[in-house]
Amino acid sequence: MDSLTWDSAQALFLQYLRHERNLSPETLRAYASDLRQFAGYASNLFEGPELQQPICKGEQNRAGSPVVRLSQISPDIVRGYLASVYKTLEKTSRARKLSALRSFYHYLNSAGIFSENPADLVAHPRIKQKTPSFLQVDAIFHFLDTLSSRALRQGSSWRKARNWAMFESLYSTGIRVSELVKLNLPGVVFSEATVRVSGKGRKERIIPIGSKALDAVKYYLSALEFQFPKGRAASQALFLNSRGGRLTARSVDRILKAELIACGLWQRLSPHGLRHSFATHLLNAGADLRAIQEMLGHESLSTTQRYTHVNIDLLMKVYDASHPRSRKKPGEAL
Repeated sequence: MDSLTWDSAQALFLQYLRHERNLSPETLRAYASDLRQFAGYASNLFEGPELQQPICKGEQNRAGSPVVRLSQISPDIVRGYLASVYKTLEKTSRARKLSALRSFYHYLNSAGIFSENPADLVAHPRIKQKTPSFLQVDAIFHFLDTLSSRALRQGSSWRKARNWAMFESLYSTGIRVSELVKLNLPGVVFSEATVRVSGKGRKERIIPIGSKALDAVKYYLSALEFQFPKGRAASQALFLNSRGGRLTARSVDRILKAELIACGLWQRLSPHGLRHSFATHLLNAGADLRAIQEMLGHESLSTTQRYTHVNIDLLMKVYDASHPRSRKKPGEAL
């Protein structure tokens, strides 16, 4: 199978990701794009005069480029590819492209299709973990209370009610923005104060939602039914756009930025920042890390730890109250 072409192997890999891993269309497109770009780089190399033994001389794919075979890809070619995008891509993007190649070859290895992994022999770019922005508790309260007062104002549009309900729900549940826009009305169980979320890999989970968020959702649905009944009847989506369709993640990000400014908050914040605020505030209040992991939908606890901060003052209080030798007793000699 070492003579298998890159295009054929990539098709098998994407089929595996789609049917076995249940990855989202967006993730599949990202994998396909990264692998296609690498294959394009490799095919350009193979038709150049600098290689003494071009790959599959005379053989071309549908695009007219030389056919790339798995057996001809070496660690040096992978390194050369990463070097070629060094000036145009951030370190995180280069790391993602290398990870895509590694995952591709790991699949081929485990499926018995190919026996080597040249990407594993290439050093991974060192990436400093960035802490996502988040809002302090007082800022969150100011933001959501301002949204509430504007939504409840007489004559206010259903869109203001939607924005209030949307961001109350994001902060109350800690779900991803991609999960928020996939929410359907039947997935909100008011009697049990839970929402059913479709997460990564199309895995569903049931998570709690607070009473303030539920009140906001109820008010939004009432306003929507009164002001835009056609939109409500046309879709099962919970959060609608002005045409009655499902909101996109990009639209939520744009609305959040506009609402933050309207509320007098100039901090740069994405919808993920509300998710991060949710996790941080729960942890600082003493919530169990594994419970937070379950609500966030993380497979690994280490991922949850990256998303959360603990206020240093809280840490010191816990340490002083718990550690038997944290403080010198009164009158104790040095």
